[in-house]
Amino acid sequence: MTTPPRPTYIVHLHLHATLTDDQYAEILDALAGITPRLQPFPPDAAQLDITGALRYFDKTADDMVHMIAMRLAGLFGVRTSAGLAPNRMLAAMAAAAGPPGHTTRVPHDPQGITTWLHPHPVTALPGIGRATADTLHRYGLTTIGDVADLPPATLQRLLGAAPARLLAERAHGHDPRPVTPRPAALHLTAHHLAEHDTLDPDQHRRAVLRLTEELGTSLRDAAHTTDHLTLTLRYADRSTTTRTRTLPEPTAHTPDLATATLILLHSLGLQRARVRGYTLRADRLRPATDAHHQLSLDAADHRARAAEQAADRARHRFGPHAVRPAVLADPGPRHPTGAPPRPRP
Repeated sequence: MTTPPRPTYIVHLHLHATLTDDQYAEILDALAGITPRLQPFPPDAAQLDITGALRYFDKTADDMVHMIAMRLAGLFGVRTSAGLAPNRMLAAMAAAAGPPGHTTRVPHDPQGITTWLHPHPVTALPGIGRATADTLHRYGLTTIGDVADLPPATLQRLLGAAPARLLAERAHGHDPRPVTPRPAALHLTAHHLAEHDTLDPDQHRRAVLRLTEELGTSLRDAAHTTDHLTLTLRYADRSTTTRTRTLPEPTAHTPDLATATLILLHSLGLQRARVRGYTLRADRLRPATDAHHQLSLDAADHRARAAEQAADRARHRFGPHAVRPAVLADPGPRHPTGAPPRPRP
């Protein structure tokens, strides 16, 4: 007789506090004393696989979540809300549904999962953007249950094969991803030092686009995504200015990074500032397998991502400079301050 698999218990924990990096790291250390199966989601969340810890502490899953909440409240004065579920997606959805101090539990049996999940609006699923939601709503598909009950072929006609397959898996409550322990404070940085002090806005734009191209390639090579960018400019007098921006969703797609970085550059209002150096940093890195890409019906977006993948393959085969965007092509010699060169007689 085959022994049934042991149930998996995943806790998604929200920390209802504004934490410094050091405070967040201390909380992670405390949680690691309960289970090593801990995945940080800075700055205010974490996921824990407490399946193995239940026997060690001789507690039920509900008692374990209560113990975690009491420890964090007693040691750090931090209130929490939690989702307890059989997989990571359901745990995150459950945590989002509850107020501070509350634990929302999703049943482990298939019928219980269906009963809990299907009444939620379809926008509660991760990765459902406005365009996808509008398309589903036009056909009367407003809840997760509506999508789950739809024949797969019909959903494919509405959204396309790949988005329909992913959405159907989510609508049935499936998420095979394990909790993956990893460092909380990962970041990647790209630098550019100009040969001369730069005044020209076009050169500023080209410099930051070069950084986003480099950073996007590094993120994809490392199989990471980011949802937080920091742009720092260093001026001729050695002073610096820094701007940060949180992205709508974690990404390693260079056009998305470029859009956010150009917004940061515009917010600096450089005017006649003489810029010597540029630094772009990606913080709060996550494994690409953990990122929920927003489902899109935009064919241009699909083409851009396919072209990016082809360019990455060319770089891997022929070197890092084998392919680059046309906007970064050498425009020819220019005066250091941006004035066009004088024609020779």
